Amino acid sequence: MLIEFYIKGLLIGLSIAAPVGPIGVLCIRRTLAHGRIVGLVSGLGAAAADGIYGLIAGFGLTVITNLLIGHQFWIQLIGGFFLCYLGIKTLTSKASFTQSDTQKKNRINAFISVLFLTLTNPMTILSFIAIFAGLGISNSENTIISSVILVMGVFCGSTLWWVILSSSVGLFRNRISGQSLTIINRLSGLIIIIFGGITLYGLM
Repeated sequence: MLIEFYIKGLLIGLSIAAPVGPIGVLCIRRTLAHGRIVGLVSGLGAAAADGIYGLIAGFGLTVITNLLIGHQFWIQLIGGFFLCYLGIKTLTSKASFTQSDTQKKNRINAFISVLFLTLTNPMTILSFIAIFAGLGISNSENTIISSVILVMGVFCGSTLWWVILSSSVGLFRNRISGQSLTIINRLSGLIIIIFGGITLYGLM
């Protein structure tokens, strides 16, 4: 029974992480510029945020849920501006290949930035609430255990996607020239700024 929850969580995690968005763009760009580990750590920040929201939804922490939804405007406002900041930073960054994947500071910054960015989308928690309800978690006799197993599956599924993405992109890193990286930086920055602009526009 529990293995079923884990498999469902795994598939949910993959489906949540796979769609291309600002996080995916950041992961690809950081993998090309700094190596697979930095790209993977960036993705793990998103997986950790999904896990946090999954736990909140799974354990029925309505106080936190209501707080997040109640302050949705300001949270998304901050997230929109942060996206624009990351986009501008990427757009203006120098095209240079570094071995940042060996530097602890860059790994921490990569993880925290994506964790924060993902947490500024409180609508994610509504998705998890709907998923848990749809899978009948609330009606399970082992609510706590089932919720934990499902969230573990979601985290593992999301992590699996970021491993696949960063590893695949990493294969092309040595084939990318400095000029090509400049173009990638410009396109990535522009795409991220557009996502940030869409987020801010949606608040009007």
